[in-house]
Amino acid sequence: MKNYVWLVLFMVVALFSSCLKNDNVDPYQQAEEQLKQDEETIKRFIADQKINAVRHESGMYYQIIKEGTGSFDYKANNNPSITVNYTGKLLNGNVFDSGTINNIRLAGLIIGWRLGVPLIQQGGKIRLLIPSLYAYGPQGSGVIPPNAVLDFEIELTQIQQ
Repeated sequence: MKNYVWLVLFMVVALFSSCLKNDNVDPYQQAEEQLKQDEETIKRFIADQKINAVRHESGMYYQIIKEGTGSFDYKANNNPSITVNYTGKLLNGNVFDSGTINNIRLAGLIIGWRLGVPLIQQGGKIRLLIPSLYAYGPQGSGVIPPNAVLDFEIELTQIQQ
């Protein structure tokens, strides 16, 4: 009987392990491919909408609407507290969020914001076209679908150390 239990257990383990999917997919390669797809999507969107956007070295695109004033040094103060008014949209135009965020640390925001907000000063306004990997990635978030490129308009109303 003891051998029978071990045999059944072995067969169950073998059965379940054979069902595991092992594609040997390199996550870095997947991320690079997604970033390339997102960049092509952003380029088409920019052309279709006639947006005068600039490519950031990260692959994100941005349009500075208003530079703002001041000379806050983001490098010396890499985690400032900011207050912003913003609107976030999907590329189909659907607004998924908007409002004001008061006194939040820049480091606590999605990567796209951490890259884009330092391009302006207090009183500035920027439009960010953020690849999915710098936003919510393959998992999405709430009404934001997986691998969604996001379109944010952000007004930086206050910045402080």
